[in-house]
Amino acid sequence: MRLLPVAIAALIAASSVSAPAVANTEQLVANICDYVKSDDKNRLRKKMKESRVKLRNVYSSISCDGSSLLRTAYSSNANDVGEFIAKRMPSSDLAAPEADGKTILDWASANGHDGGPITAAIKDRVGGGAGDED
Repeated sequence: MRLLPVAIAALIAASSVSAPAVANTEQLVANICDYVKSDDKNRLRKKMKESRVKLRNVYSSISCDGSSLLRTAYSSNANDVGEFIAKRMPSSDLAAPEADGKTILDWASANGHDGGPITAAIKDRVGGGAGDED
C-alpha cells in the first residue's frame, strides 16, 4: 500500500528533473553518514526534518561505506546517534537480518559491542518492547 504513493512520487520527481533529484539524494545520504560518524545527533535530526524523511523509511536503503547506519555508529563510537537511530526504528527492522544475513545484535555481539549503550537501546526495542506498537 505504501509502495504506490512512493512509486508515484518517484516517477513524478524523475520525470520532471532527474539529475538534481539523484544529486540531492546522494548529498542527503552523504550528510547522514557524516553526522552518524561524527556522533552529531542534533544535525542528523535537523537534516532529516528539513528533508522531510523518516529514518524508519530510509534506514534499509542507506549504506555508509558498505555498512548500515547502526553498524557505522558502532564503528565510530557514536553512541548518542546510535541510540537515537535504535529508538526510531521499528523492532521488526532491528530484529531482521541485514545484508550479510546477521541481525544487528548478532553483529554487535560478534564484534565486541555487547555492553554498549547502542546495544542496550536495541535490546530494549526488540526484547522489552511489549508495550510498544509500531
